[in-house]
Amino acid sequence: MRLGVLDVGSNTVHLLVVDAHPGARPLPAHSHKADLRLAQLLDPAGAIGADGVDRLVATVREAVEAAEDKGVEEVLPFATSAVREASNADEVLARVRDETGVDLKVLSGEEEAKLTFLAVRRWFGWSAGKLLVLDIGGGSLEIAYGIDEEPDAAVSLPLGAGRLTAAWLQQDPPDPSDVRALRRHARAQIARTVGEFTRFGNPDHVVATSKTFKQLARLAGAARSAEGLYVQRELKRKSLEDWVPQLAAMTEQERAELPGVSEGRAGQLLAGALVAEGAMDLFGVETLEICPWALREGVILRRLDHLPAS
Repeated sequence: MRLGVLDVGSNTVHLLVVDAHPGARPLPAHSHKADLRLAQLLDPAGAIGADGVDRLVATVREAVEAAEDKGVEEVLPFATSAVREASNADEVLARVRDETGVDLKVLSGEEEAKLTFLAVRRWFGWSAGKLLVLDIGGGSLEIAYGIDEEPDAAVSLPLGAGRLTAAWLQQDPPDPSDVRALRRHARAQIARTVGEFTRFGNPDHVVATSKTFKQLARLAGAARSAEGLYVQRELKRKSLEDWVPQLAAMTEQERAELPGVSEGRAGQLLAGALVAEGAMDLFGVETLEICPWALREGVILRRLDHLPAS
């Protein structure tokens, strides 16, 4: 069947259309994406403003039309931290439902971590052993660990690249004291959770997903996306530590000119790099591998698990 997953994230609203059936990997057929940056459209009270809600409704409506055009039989719609933590989340969800017919399921941070972990496990298989999975989104950082398809530990921290940039790095280029303050904040948040994971022992394989990690790996010399999904891509902590001070000294425009960095994500890259560096350091990770599958694929795989075999 042809499935669509509609991901209302903190940075983008992304419709991914795949051809799928139980027992086979989902094959991408179409992608429809809009940069909305909901995490940066919150007012001082933590609500998504009227303009942001208008844009969200219009974007979801466009995604539904795109899904219909591509012959999608079922759309799996969900929202993550930006909607989850908005003070007017119920009103936003009701308006989206009333005006588009889409009933967005709001995932908890733990659900995000578990579904991302499932996607990584399916990608790497059982031979990867115990997995530690890191995922930096626009609004949150997810961490999960386990040897099965259900992780033994999974947490979500409010350390998304978009959220942190808006709250801590408001100058361009950023003030060095703000960079240092954000570095302390991120590491303190991550350090509180390390014990939940280290009690299970060292992982056999450390994996990262998300656009932030992909761009950092590309900066550090990983293969371009044009070279395909199946090329192994790694990020070494030493390379990341070398890049962080360089990114901190650059303007947003200068970062956008770096290889593999999109203009829309350039402003968030430093905050993401600080979180990535802190996580790798505090978990004692020297090298991690980039997984092309993440939350959207996890949602699709979970749905396929509940389809009857043909």
